[in-house]
Amino acid sequence: MKDFLKIGKKYQTLSLLVLMSIFLIVLALDYAISLNVSANTVFNYPSAGSPASYPILKVSYEPNLTAKGAIVMDADSQVVLYEKNPSLRFSPASTTKIMTALTALDYFNLSDILTVKKEATEGSILGLKEGQKLTFENLLYGLLLPSANDSAFVIAQNYKGEESGFIRKMNENAQKFNLLNTHFEDPAGLLDDQDYTTPLDLARLASAALRNETFTKIVATKQKTIADIDGSFKETVTNLNKLLGANGVSGIKTGYTEGAGEVLVTAREEKGKTLIIVVMGSEDRFLDTQKLLDLVSNNITYLPIHP
Repeated sequence: MKDFLKIGKKYQTLSLLVLMSIFLIVLALDYAISLNVSANTVFNYPSAGSPASYPILKVSYEPNLTAKGAIVMDADSQVVLYEKNPSLRFSPASTTKIMTALTALDYFNLSDILTVKKEATEGSILGLKEGQKLTFENLLYGLLLPSANDSAFVIAQNYKGEESGFIRKMNENAQKFNLLNTHFEDPAGLLDDQDYTTPLDLARLASAALRNETFTKIVATKQKTIADIDGSFKETVTNLNKLLGANGVSGIKTGYTEGAGEVLVTAREEKGKTLIIVVMGSEDRFLDTQKLLDLVSNNITYLPIHP
């Protein structure tokens, strides 16, 4: 009997040891998994975390758009309110210059003097001549209002790594902002077969750009007189965005090439909220955007929690 009790106690001890071992193994695996998940988590940028209010579109009709891709996104929460081929890649054309401006604003001061190193002749240009010197601020207005390609190239060529280094930094910023379907090969958006992005990525890029006060101020400007530092060049430039200033529209950027079709990125302010509207591959970017403005106008409600 005593031997039987000893054997029973021995098995109880072994069982407890086995259970404790299993428990410790489970804890170790759980900790290892948590470390691995943390290390491989992709954090989207820009991101506002859990939104203080969650936007809901109260209507559900489908607007008749010529655009092949489009999106409406709440800038703060990153919530998509309308989409048409949001992850399909398109050429961004001159909306590339949003990234050009954002990349340059991280490097140059507004008062920095930049020198025209090569003359540009393709597409929309200011007609800058080799050797002319302009402030970075004046070049930004030329870049973002009339969409001057020569402004883009002057900015890129005055970067520390010159044009190739600047383009590399643009793509590094695309990765930093988690724009995984975006790539740039030039600072002006002329290379349709090599530059690409999606409506979703372009909306996220615009949201990030609007966090920069200088960028936001410039894209909301209708006209600006710019000049070089010695007064040999002076021109009043006009914003190409026909919708600017109406229906709460405060920016952002037009784009067009034959390959890309018409592109427009729009910021719309309503009741303290900012909406980003993107149309790509459009036959009439302003009409398509107006239809999306009509879709969302007074048709968004903000809930305190996710529905």
